[in-house]
Amino acid sequence: MPQYIVFDVGGTYVKYAVMNRQGDFLEKGSYPSERHDFAKFKADLLAVVRQARTNYSIQGMAMSCPGGVDSESGIIGGSSALPCIHGPNFKEVFGGETGLPIELENDANCAALGELWKGAAKHHRDVAFVVVGTGIGGAVVKEGRIHKGAHLHGGEFGYMLMDVCYEDGTVKGKTWSELGATSALVRMAAADMGVPEGELNGEKVFALADEGNAAAQKAVDRFYFSLAHGIFNLQYAYDPEKIVLGGAVSNRPDFIEQIEQRLSLLLAAVPFAKVKPVIEKCHFKNDANLLGALYHYLQRRGELPPA
Repeated sequence: MPQYIVFDVGGTYVKYAVMNRQGDFLEKGSYPSERHDFAKFKADLLAVVRQARTNYSIQGMAMSCPGGVDSESGIIGGSSALPCIHGPNFKEVFGGETGLPIELENDANCAALGELWKGAAKHHRDVAFVVVGTGIGGAVVKEGRIHKGAHLHGGEFGYMLMDVCYEDGTVKGKTWSELGATSALVRMAAADMGVPEGELNGEKVFALADEGNAAAQKAVDRFYFSLAHGIFNLQYAYDPEKIVLGGAVSNRPDFIEQIEQRLSLLLAAVPFAKVKPVIEKCHFKNDANLLGALYHYLQRRGELPPA
């Protein structure tokens, strides 16, 4: 059975795995990411490939990377926590060094593909993925494939304007990231409590709310409402079968329930809106990007196993 070396390039660590065509993990590991020196970044990655080839029959390389990944050219545009990866042609560099076919994709898109293949979006073809962290990001899957858009900005949901006032040529507004991300939760709670933002984080705000702190409860309520507001808009902009939610905050036991309560309020306020979004948490955490990177490789190469 063919075997593949798969990389998940992150800002702190590069995770890697040897996997087979069914998505089974044969070996896993990680090493610290080199951020600034591409020669060192390349050497570290190639050392893993060489080691893997001593034990396995590696047929291809798949990569999940941050930034504006152009899967056709192999060049990563935009910016990320790893400045050195932006500019070099990964297909030429690593293909030339290894002789292996290589495919790469954006990390958020890979997470979505991992869920599409074996997780919360399995057996679905039109899905929106929303990742809630310090900002809001995500991905769009249309007819079983990532929809990247004309400018590689498909799924950049955090840019959506959510709270806008226009008067006399002046615009005041906030994006979804500024209202529905965990950084927004902390900012709102700190402002209402009169404390520096540095004294709080998302976990502390939720803990204070659970203990009955009124300011924290207000911030949590607004946070969940903002998530519901954005999800409502996504449903009627794209009409996906399902909206899958990820990010550390989605691990909260009542995360889906809290959003659904506020979706019900929005639907009641817009009585002609008859479709309630179907929402679900991501199934995978640490391995989603590796799974999705391999899925992307197999999809691009026409090697996907039968469903």
